[in-house]
Amino acid sequence: MQRRLSFLICGTQKGGTTALVHYLQQHPDVALPECKELHFFDDETINWQRPNYRKYHQHFSRDDDPKARGEATPIYMYWEPSAERIWRYNPAMRLIVILRNPITRAYSHWSMERGRGAEQLSFGEALAAEADRSRSTLPLQDRVGSYVDRGFYCAQLRRLWRFFGREAVLVLRQEDLLEQHQVCLDRVCAHLGLPPMPPVAAERRHEGHYDQPMDADCKHRLRELFWHEICQLEAMLGWDCRSWLQG
Repeated sequence: MQRRLSFLICGTQKGGTTALVHYLQQHPDVALPECKELHFFDDETINWQRPNYRKYHQHFSRDDDPKARGEATPIYMYWEPSAERIWRYNPAMRLIVILRNPITRAYSHWSMERGRGAEQLSFGEALAAEADRSRSTLPLQDRVGSYVDRGFYCAQLRRLWRFFGREAVLVLRQEDLLEQHQVCLDRVCAHLGLPPMPPVAAERRHEGHYDQPMDADCKHRLRELFWHEICQLEAMLGWDCRSWLQG
């Protein structure tokens, strides 16, 4: 029987997970699949009473024996049933989360969906429509138009902590990965019980390039929506996120 995965990069979408995967691919003791997002634990077609992990493990070679085997699917943090499914698969799983300013994350998410043809509304229209859209997908969450909802990180972190404990969940900031990538990589390696990462060049993967900046009215609305959430996150993590509410 193939050894189970030991770590997951599980959030957040548009937070820098692609860059982190690229860094970890350069570590000799890490095995990652060629496909970045396997979307196993958010797959609602699986019989979760008796899940078959064989297909999941087929993405990994039986011949290698790395110290850490993992994958990156950012929706796992957001998708409500995923935490319990991951815990049942491996209760000792190590999780990595990268958080981004939820205001800019929402705009980047919308721009991505717009670019691939999944979103026809303007950003302001999409924000106004999000509540109705989310009701239309019940009892599941909206995978596409959850621009605001995905930015409420506190409840998502608490759900992960409930199953795995705080010590199993490494929470990073996107800004730190961009500006101090080697420091972040050292923290990731320590979290996974690996030797430090050899020096690697800075990477900027899948950066958003927008036709125009976010509308001022949308930005103001998102600041109001996320103000309390950001303050709560600061208290939970001991972070200073004042810059998220500025600019």
